[in-house]
Amino acid sequence: MRIKTGIAGFGLSGQVFHAPFIHANPGFELTAVVERRTKKAFASYPDVRSVASFGELLEQDVELVVVNTPDATHFDFCRRALEAGKHVVVEKPFVTTCAEAESLVELAERKGLMLTVYQNRRWDNDFLTVRQVLETGALGRVVELQSSFQRYRPFLAESVWKEDPGETRVGITYNLGSHLCDQAVALFGKPRGVWATLGRLRDGSRIDDYSFVELLYPELKVSLRASMLVREEAPRFAVHGTAGSYVKYGTDPQENALRYENATPDDGVWIVEDERQWGVLHNDSGRCRYPTVPGNYMRFYDNVYRVLREGDEPAVTHAEMLTDMKILDAVFESDRTGNAVSL
Repeated sequence: MRIKTGIAGFGLSGQVFHAPFIHANPGFELTAVVERRTKKAFASYPDVRSVASFGELLEQDVELVVVNTPDATHFDFCRRALEAGKHVVVEKPFVTTCAEAESLVELAERKGLMLTVYQNRRWDNDFLTVRQVLETGALGRVVELQSSFQRYRPFLAESVWKEDPGETRVGITYNLGSHLCDQAVALFGKPRGVWATLGRLRDGSRIDDYSFVELLYPELKVSLRASMLVREEAPRFAVHGTAGSYVKYGTDPQENALRYENATPDDGVWIVEDERQWGVLHNDSGRCRYPTVPGNYMRFYDNVYRVLREGDEPAVTHAEMLTDMKILDAVFESDRTGNAVSL
């Protein structure tokens, strides 16, 4: 039986990262979408019901709710959905504090409902390739990983809430940095501590648009960097070990294909990277281009289906969700105090 699904918003997240994959996945039925002003969903999905509010969405015959609204609403909307007996997928960075995260995890576990975070970057081609390289042992004992999301966007975003600190956390640390933290946790588990420094580099910026984070592991250096003022491309990943290095430039092409090329996801390998974009593996066997593992965000929803219909564990577990939030809390504390923060 297909999983009837409702989406809490139809902005960029709903249009690009959720609706296309839910609609294309045979295990799901895209049932309802919240659209307060515009009614765009009907043009692409004529069978979808458009509702005016989150409360109205919860009244629909849906089993799964995707909470992809502004970050400050995540805690309340997730809580309301769980209390209404709905399973929940929530956009990163989950919520705004670790205390909120712990409260929602406890509620989901008490009610026997799925609650997971949409960490789609675990299915980026570059991250999947890094994981594969590590699993092959081609680098020997890994001693350092550098990971970065660096963009050149000197002007303030048109989306007001993303540029307004208000009473909740926004900025590059919560936006792109949450992906970097989660990828590190997926590879190496919970770090012992965190050291971080944040900055406001763009003219007139009121939010952090620069973030440098060190995750403290025994015998392993992990550094995560995100910035809105980098015009010249830096490596997306650089991984070094006792036997060699792997370096990868460029970003996964799925988002751009979905946003600008009218790409439609299917249930297989749907975007294959050009060989010229492959990363470089250099070890005792020589220096070569290493084939990029194809990415596919559909794998996230494949996992959600197996969780709800076959009893599998979520790909993004409660323990990882809480670790991610503890890291983000520690990042802000470390930036404030100038000291490393133990986890």
